[in-house]
Amino acid sequence: MQQIIRLFPLHMRSQLEHSGIFRLRPEEIRVRVNEYLIFRTSRGELFLRGDELVSTPDKTCCRMRREDVEQMCTFMSNYSLYAYEEEIRRGFLTVEGGHRVGVCGQVSVENGQIRRISPISYLNIRIAGEHKGCAAGIFPFLHRNGDLCNTLILSKPGAGKTTMLRDLVRSISCGRENFPGKKVGLVDERSEIAGCIRGVPQNDVGLRTDVLDRCPKEAGMMLLVRSMSPEVVAVDEIGGTADLAALAYVLRCGCRVIATVHCRDMEELWKKPGWGEVRRGRMFERFVVLDCRGGERIYRVFDETGETLTPASGSGAAPGQDGR
Repeated sequence: MQQIIRLFPLHMRSQLEHSGIFRLRPEEIRVRVNEYLIFRTSRGELFLRGDELVSTPDKTCCRMRREDVEQMCTFMSNYSLYAYEEEIRRGFLTVEGGHRVGVCGQVSVENGQIRRISPISYLNIRIAGEHKGCAAGIFPFLHRNGDLCNTLILSKPGAGKTTMLRDLVRSISCGRENFPGKKVGLVDERSEIAGCIRGVPQNDVGLRTDVLDRCPKEAGMMLLVRSMSPEVVAVDEIGGTADLAALAYVLRCGCRVIATVHCRDMEELWKKPGWGEVRRGRMFERFVVLDCRGGERIYRVFDETGETLTPASGSGAAPGQDGR
């Protein structure tokens, strides 16, 4: 995880390396001026004391100084915060390796719009994890008579839906046994799936995938259909009615859709504005519900009638987690 270590001040890098934190595959690293450095892992929160990790902080644990955070901002922007001002204004930067750094601090507003975030006082390093193969268990269930079904992935935040979407995009694009590869158009509005740097994916999203990076979902879906002739359109975190209208347009053009939505289950989904019409029109033919129980991430797959297609226990290879 040298890519992550290089974001930290020089005086901290040796401590981080010797602590062994990256062997635990942290999901997030929270940095706050004058507060403890916190690693969020599957074992819970951990704190840095010297070059050791502890679960309960004390006065000897590492606290981040203002100058530490300023150094980190310098490193993550390649010594030019000004060059990344537009990204920072949107609240995050994507760094080498596809990792995403959320930013927060003092905001300057102009005409009701965020003009600047400066000084930056809070960072949230969300560590990308490709976890190749995490969607292998559900892949066959997403087909009917050999054809890919329009699929919606549901989960509450942090259960791994973005990680699963990334692996599905890769698998659909590259193809698997008995399932030839397809052309995929990926709208990556927040640079979370492909993790592009200057338009080049840092994550493996497949050999037949075209990526629209940092493009609004509604405009991106329509642009892809017009310009790239995708067989499948993939998009993360469908929101309001404009997104749903764009999805309907994509489907009318003969494309398949793979999408995600923040939602605990299908009952909650149908209560969201606009989704009742989606249900009546049976826009989606497969629903993947992700959950986390006792530290284990599990899935269940349903068809458009609500019938469960996976074993009743929902057991299977749990998707990897990158905090989304």
